Amino acid sequence: MDKPDTIAVEVVYALADKQKLLRLSVPYGTSMREAAERSGIAALFPGLDLATAPMGIFGKAVAKPEERVLEEGERVEIYRPLIADPKEARKQRAAKVAKAKADGEE
Repeated sequence: MDKPDTIAVEVVYALADKQKLLRLSVPYGTSMREAAERSGIAALFPGLDLATAPMGIFGKAVAKPEERVLEEGERVEIYRPLIADPKEARKQRAAKVAKAKADGEE
């Protein structure tokens, strides 16, 4: 069976107050990062750096999006950078709870 010349994919990015899903056709053999760049989504979100943004497909992170070739119907998800390290945030919450308990016992 012959491979198609183009495939249909989606590119999605979201902030807390704004989301965008773009559907586009890309040449067969297009990588995730190429599809994100072709979508024009960066123009809609100032500060979005597609060259370094982490990406995934359907909720699963992909380590090298510039190498991962897309298949028909896949959705490229562009992830925001973490604002805080999750481990550090948990430690700070636990310390706050412990302090509140200690203060309440005095």
